Amino acid sequence: MERGDQKSSLQSPLILSNERGHEFDGETSQRQSICSRANVIEEATKQLWLAGPLIAVSLLQYCLQVISIMFVGHLGELALSSASIASSFASVSGFSVLLGMGSALETLCGQAFGAKQYRMLGIHTQRAMLTLLAVSIPLAIIWFYTSNILIALGQDHEISTGAGTYNRWMIPSLFAYGILQCLNRFLQTQNNVFPMMICSAITALLHILVCWVLVFKSGLESKGAALSITISNWVNVFFLAMYIKFSQACIKTWTGFSAEALHDIISFIKLALPSAIMICLEYWSFEMVVLLSGLLPNPKLETSVLSISLNTCWMVYMISVGLGGAISTRVSNELGAGNSKGARLALRVMIMIAITEGATVGITTILVRNVWGKLYSNEEEVIKYVAKMMPLLALSDFLDGFQCMLSGAARGSGWQNLCAYINLGAYYAVGIPSAVLFAFFLHIGGMGLWMGIICGLSIQIIALVTVIATTNWDHEATNAMHRAQRTVLPTWQ
Repeated sequence: MERGDQKSSLQSPLILSNERGHEFDGETSQRQSICSRANVIEEATKQLWLAGPLIAVSLLQYCLQVISIMFVGHLGELALSSASIASSFASVSGFSVLLGMGSALETLCGQAFGAKQYRMLGIHTQRAMLTLLAVSIPLAIIWFYTSNILIALGQDHEISTGAGTYNRWMIPSLFAYGILQCLNRFLQTQNNVFPMMICSAITALLHILVCWVLVFKSGLESKGAALSITISNWVNVFFLAMYIKFSQACIKTWTGFSAEALHDIISFIKLALPSAIMICLEYWSFEMVVLLSGLLPNPKLETSVLSISLNTCWMVYMISVGLGGAISTRVSNELGAGNSKGARLALRVMIMIAITEGATVGITTILVRNVWGKLYSNEEEVIKYVAKMMPLLALSDFLDGFQCMLSGAARGSGWQNLCAYINLGAYYAVGIPSAVLFAFFLHIGGMGLWMGIICGLSIQIIALVTVIATTNWDHEATNAMHRAQRTVLPTWQ
C-alpha cells in the first residue's frame, strides 16, 4: 500500500502537469487562432483599401474612350463606326503595349519599396518613362497609317479613312498614356492610391466638358473627340506630376531627375518586353474573337452581340484589374522586405476576395441577362442572343477575375517571362483554336467563340495555380531582395 500510495503521489504531479500542459496547449492554439484571424483581417483591410481606389482609377481612365465614342455616336453611324474601329485598333496597337511595359514597374518599384530602397522608385520610374516615350514613336507611326493598315486588312474604305483621321488626332495621347502608366505604378507600389483616384475623377469630369466643346462647339466633330482624349490624358499626367513633385508622401521616393535613369535601361527592357507580351497576348485574343465573328453566317448579328459581350467583359475586367494591382503591390512589397510568409498570406487573402467578387459578378450577370441587351439595342433578336450569351459571360468573368489576381501575384514576383509563355499557350494553342472549332466546325456560332476564350482562361488558371502552388516563397523573397539590392547604384554628385 505504501508503494502504491507513493506511486500514486509521484504520479499526481505528473498527471496534473499533463492536464495543465493540455490546458496550456489549448490556450496557445486559441491564441494562435485569434492572432491568425487578426492577421487575415488586417491583410484583407490593406488589400481592400488598395483595390477600391485602383478599381475606380481603372474604370475612370477606361471611361475616357467610352465617353468620346458616346459623343461621336450623336454625329451619325459612319462617325460612330469609324471611332469604334479606331479605338479598337488604338487599344491593340498602342495602349495595351504601353500598359504592359509599364506594369514591369509593379515588380521593380514594388520590391524596391519593400526593401526600403526608396530612392530607386524614382530612378526606375524615370527609366520606364524614357523607355515608353521611345517606344511611343514607332507606335505613333503605326497610328499615322491606321487607315492604310485597315484597308489592307479588308475593312471598309470609308470607315477606315475615318478611323485613320481619328487616330492621327489621338497620337499625342500615346506619349501621355505611357507617362501616366509609369506615374500610376510609382504611386501604386507605395500604397498611395487615393491621389490617383482623385486625379482620375477630376480628369473624367473635365473630359465630359472638353469633349462636348470640341465635338459640338468647335466644329471638329469626331476629330474633337480624339483630341479630347489627348488633352485629358495630359491633364491627368500634369495632376499626378504636381502631386509627386510637391507631396511630402513622395519626398523619399522622388528626389528629382537623375542621370542614373540612363543606366541599365536594358535590364528594364528585359522585364518590360515579356510584361508587354503577357498583357498583349491576352488582350489581343479577346479582340480576335470579335474579328472572327465577322466570318460567321450572320455577321451583323454575331458581331453586334460579340461587341456587346466584349464591352461588358471589359467593364467587369476593370474590377479585376484593381484586384490584380492590389495583390501585385502586396506581394512585391512583402517579397522585397524578405517576408515570404507575408507574401503567402497576401495571396491566400486575395484568393478569398477574388472568389467572392467573381461569384458576386457572375450571379449578377445571370440575373440581368434578360434586360442587359436592351441597354445596347432595340432589336429583339439581339436582346435574346445577348440573354443566351450572359451565362457564358458570367463564367468567363469569374475565371477572368481569378486569373487577373494570379497574374497580379506573378507580376509582383517578377515572373513575366514565364507568364508570357503561359498566355501564348493558353490563348493561341488552346483558346483561339477551340473558338474556331466550336464556332465553325461544330456550328455553335458566337457562343462557340466565347467558349474558346473560356477554354483559354481555364488553361491559364491551371498553369498559374500550378506555378504558385509549387513555388518556394523563401527563395522568391531572397531573389526579390537581391534584385532590389542589385539595382542600387551609387548616388551621382
